[in-house]
Amino acid sequence: MEMTLVWVIARRELREALRRKWLWLFAVGFAVLALALSQAGLASAGYAGLGGFGRTAASMINVILLFAPLIGLSVGAGVLSGDRERGTLLYLMAQPVSRAEIFWGKALGAVLAVACALSLGFGLAALGLASARDGQASVYLALVGYTLLLAFASLGVGFMIGALSKKGATAMGTALLVWLALVFAGDLGIMGMTLALRPAPDVLLVTLLVNPLQVFKLGAILGLRSTLDTLGVAGQYAMYRFGQALPLLLAGLLCAWTVASFGAAFALFNRKGDV
Repeated sequence: MEMTLVWVIARRELREALRRKWLWLFAVGFAVLALALSQAGLASAGYAGLGGFGRTAASMINVILLFAPLIGLSVGAGVLSGDRERGTLLYLMAQPVSRAEIFWGKALGAVLAVACALSLGFGLAALGLASARDGQASVYLALVGYTLLLAFASLGVGFMIGALSKKGATAMGTALLVWLALVFAGDLGIMGMTLALRPAPDVLLVTLLVNPLQVFKLGAILGLRSTLDTLGVAGQYAMYRFGQALPLLLAGLLCAWTVASFGAAFALFNRKGDV
């Protein structure tokens, strides 16, 4: 696989992604909310014993849970399916490039586009915190890192959807349904299962760890508070079971989600015989 060709395709994909108005709509929406939360958190600093940075980070976790998967799924779903529908993918396949170079070039370009979109929000929030000289750089950077891992994992799932879809509208609709299932059905399903079945702490923890959004939430809260007591029995059991290794485990799970989803997407793309 020629890395030069991969990079050429990645740059083209990055330019195409940055031209999409809906990507900038998501990015600006996330940026505005992040900046507003940083200012609101600082304005209420010290209230109820919680500092401005703590309020900002805690509020941003909920915003990230909505925006990061949505951006990743939307971008990923539209890359392969959109090029297939426009005939661009067929044109690329006719050139002296391999399927691997096309796929990984597009994946790299999409990763860079998602990182740019999220960086806008985090950059504005960081400026808001820096202007008031409030915040903890290590905690904030950890939150940024977990967010990027969640977005990349969602991007890989989006690529899986795009690899299976022939039309961009179908892929985007499927991505939206997956987003709704992960964001809303995930939390409601866990709550319903807990109330109905009253599972053991280890079973409940496994249920949380199979959802990348819940893994992100565990990692973000742990980085902010250094404890998971606010999550109840499952959080306490996680701290007891894994201790100091828990942050690495959570980051590793998000990395595993990213690798597995992109690997599955490449396998699906490589098997598809129409283009």
